[in-house]
Amino acid sequence: MDHDHYSDAYIRDILLGHRVFAVVGASVKTIRPSYFVMKYLLAKGFDVIPVNPGHGGHIVANQTVVPSLGDIDRPVDVVDIFRNSDAALSITEEAIRIGAKVVWMQIGVRNDDAARLAESAGLKVVMNRCPKIEYGRLSGEIGWAGVNSRTLTSKRPVIGSNGGQQRSLRKDG
Repeated sequence: MDHDHYSDAYIRDILLGHRVFAVVGASVKTIRPSYFVMKYLLAKGFDVIPVNPGHGGHIVANQTVVPSLGDIDRPVDVVDIFRNSDAALSITEEAIRIGAKVVWMQIGVRNDDAARLAESAGLKVVMNRCPKIEYGRLSGEIGWAGVNSRTLTSKRPVIGSNGGQQRSLRKDG
């Protein structure tokens, strides 16, 4: 897998096919990026589990923080890593142990050893990307905020802004 470039189809399949996100490194501070990502994913209908050993039992975005991935009481689809690149390997090992399907490393987080380990265990991997930004880009919402995606197209977005897949009669869209 080329982790410098991901196809829209690859990202779309993850976002449409996986509904439970564990956000490792979730912050109780409402001004932190992890908080914004959690709130956005919750608004799109995802089940979001904040994970932070220092804040276990606290409430963040109306969700109870768990201290570790191993403390989660239900299956997890995506482990979203809001920690530094060095921490990604041990978090990936834990993601494999709990049966996650995807390891997603946030913007600025890249660990090729963790990616190889996850892929060898059958997990999908995304590095140096944000699911909030990718969802917004693929749904067309990112343009609503005035962000220039450098794409002008008449094609419908590949993800609906309401959380579902766009339907199109066109073969290419």
